[in-house]
Amino acid sequence: MDVRRREFLALTGLAASAVALGGCATPGAAAAPDGSLRAAFGQPVTDLDPYNAGTAVDEASLIVKRLVFDTLVRYEGGRLAPGLATSWRRTDDTTWVFDLRPGVRFHDGSPLTARDVVACVERTKAVKSAQSALWATVKSARADGDHRVTFVTDGPMGTLPVNLTLLFIVPARRVADPAQKRRPVGSGPFRVTGFTPSTNVELARFDGYWGGRAGLPGISMPFIAETSSAITALRNGDVDLLWPVPSDQLGEVRGRRGVRVETVPSWTYYLTWFNCGRKPFTDPRVRRAMWQALDMEEIVGKLFGAGAEQMRAPIPSTVFGYAEQPPYRHDPAAARAALRAAGLGDGFETTMMWFDATGPLARELAQSMISAWARIGVEVRPQSIEKAQWLQRLNSLDWDMELQTNTVTTGDAAFTLGRLYTSKADRMGYRNPGLDAVLAEAGQAADPERREELYARACKTIWDDAVGIFPAALTTAYGLRTGLTGFTPAANNQPDLSTVRRNP
Repeated sequence: MDVRRREFLALTGLAASAVALGGCATPGAAAAPDGSLRAAFGQPVTDLDPYNAGTAVDEASLIVKRLVFDTLVRYEGGRLAPGLATSWRRTDDTTWVFDLRPGVRFHDGSPLTARDVVACVERTKAVKSAQSALWATVKSARADGDHRVTFVTDGPMGTLPVNLTLLFIVPARRVADPAQKRRPVGSGPFRVTGFTPSTNVELARFDGYWGGRAGLPGISMPFIAETSSAITALRNGDVDLLWPVPSDQLGEVRGRRGVRVETVPSWTYYLTWFNCGRKPFTDPRVRRAMWQALDMEEIVGKLFGAGAEQMRAPIPSTVFGYAEQPPYRHDPAAARAALRAAGLGDGFETTMMWFDATGPLARELAQSMISAWARIGVEVRPQSIEKAQWLQRLNSLDWDMELQTNTVTTGDAAFTLGRLYTSKADRMGYRNPGLDAVLAEAGQAADPERREELYARACKTIWDDAVGIFPAALTTAYGLRTGLTGFTPAANNQPDLSTVRRNP
């Protein structure tokens, strides 16, 4: 192992035992091949099982899963494009037919067939996760021969092709295999050779990939907890690609020799949810007061500058279904009056949880809001916790308020509004039958104009009811070595690294 590799392992915090094993603390594992892309994302990868309930929409895990697994449909240039499915059609209101690409093989050499797809659909529906709402309307999937899958839905479902960008396909015999958590088998452009949760992922090129060989022999993805250390690694050439680079640290990257920056308005945004099923946040007057206490224009401007824009809806402006709403005016006097009307004239105490690696300047954003709330008599106790604990508490509704980034992974409001804000989803204790009806119709509609109209109504309801506070939509900055070509910044923070090459 060369000196640079040893220094890099030390920088990223891998144990000495990992060095002895070639870069991974899992016995029998291997580091990515020489000449691999060294890419560092700002959150740790905790699990690779495509159907794990806790990481079904986890951003860091999705980055790796999109390199290891294939989907029937994928995004190319912001549009839906063929993946494992070469074509699809809606034969009636409740039936979709997808024709599969012939000759596709998994990493273990076995052929991919329609039966594998059916098994993956059934597994996805069986595991209760953050994706469950996307598949509730799918009644069944059947294999019509080796290369055709027919989906039958319980009522019209216009969003099926969009949702299928998240259905990762594995061999049918492996859908429930525990080994998929650490050494999964897919059909994507890379295969996993090593994985230490929350530390690093090692990938090697799969030369049998149906879409052609990836540009580089492998990918090494370390998690570097300290952003300053990650930036130093980029500047020194110990990593080739780093994202997201926080706006307040772009000066450490821009203009540096051997490094360039590429940015894209992203589908990633900050939100603060209220637990609407827990007092005092059962009262919308209290939730609106919390928003009125914040000078969001000042907070976002000072913290993020050009790295974010103040939100005007519960989804970013770049997402399909966005409809601009009037901003909440900063008015602490009105906030205090609303609290008095709600019987909380003396204020109250509550908590807010987050994990620091959720996004750039998360702690600073939390502290800015907490300080503003203190000025209207609301004492918010900060709870900065580990990601695994945050996920567990989030999913069990064991919190008062929570701060996080969220990514509209599909670029469509159905993924966020239709998945998170229904009474059945119960993600933040909010129940609104009227909103349920609007979101249900939007999920069924095939006409884009009708869908936009319905999601505009949903945006207004969520905004007016102050189900949460939506501070900022982020601009993602990617820092990369100038010797790389073929890289395209991705709005969903999940770039296709298979196209990246290194100049000779």
